[in-house]
Amino acid sequence: MMGMAGLLHVWPNYNERGVIMKKNCWEHKKCGREPGGAKADELGVCPVTTATCLDEMHGGRMGDRTCWVVTGTLCGGKVQGSLSQKAKNCTACDFYKIVTDEEGMNIKPNNHLLATSKQCV
Repeated sequence: MMGMAGLLHVWPNYNERGVIMKKNCWEHKKCGREPGGAKADELGVCPVTTATCLDEMHGGRMGDRTCWVVTGTLCGGKVQGSLSQKAKNCTACDFYKIVTDEEGMNIKPNNHLLATSKQCV
């Protein structure tokens, strides 16, 4: 019988507690702003990658599957401003649509995500 360590090695989309982790925004968008990413020095590390209060939300790492409720993310190569400014862009984003489709009825309401994200600061 293969132990948990073997499973983690074979299926890297499991975290250390055995929770299935889904594709994150920086993996999908390939922005390079993840810690150690190609553009992290130039553009800064994206705040979703360090949003510990949103960890595992929608099956992602940190805030990476709730990026629409985190300020300072990139869209079209530009850092987005306040949540109200980025709302229109985010709801039209292909990654937002992927997450909402994958989560279906399990998608967390934005008011819950916003309340949770305030715990990060």
